[in-house]
Amino acid sequence: MITGVHTMFYTSEPEALRVFLRDKLGLPFTDVGQGWLIFDLPDAEMGCHPAEPAKGAPSGTHNISFYCDDIEATVAQLKGRGVRFLDPVTDQGFGLVTTFEMPGAIKVMLYQPRYKRNPAGT
Repeated sequence: MITGVHTMFYTSEPEALRVFLRDKLGLPFTDVGQGWLIFDLPDAEMGCHPAEPAKGAPSGTHNISFYCDDIEATVAQLKGRGVRFLDPVTDQGFGLVTTFEMPGAIKVMLYQPRYKRNPAGT
């Protein structure tokens, strides 16, 4: 039985990205040796969307984003830690959305969902 999801970011700056995830986002981690940190992620969910090649998402594309309960408070907290946001918070229908940049030129969505989620395991 599947017990979780393992995600990866490929970057030209792996050490800087690990420091960013540890220090700026405050993610807990397991040090597996030789500089490798495996980050313990909080709650997770997975969506399946139609491919939209005209919008840059051909079939086979996958995406990692972060979500929060209060986007304004989360953005303020992350800005206080030096995180650079690329655009203002906008309403995209499914939620309030912004984007920030991580080392290695990785752009990541942060959003506050409008939909109600089922409690884990139900």
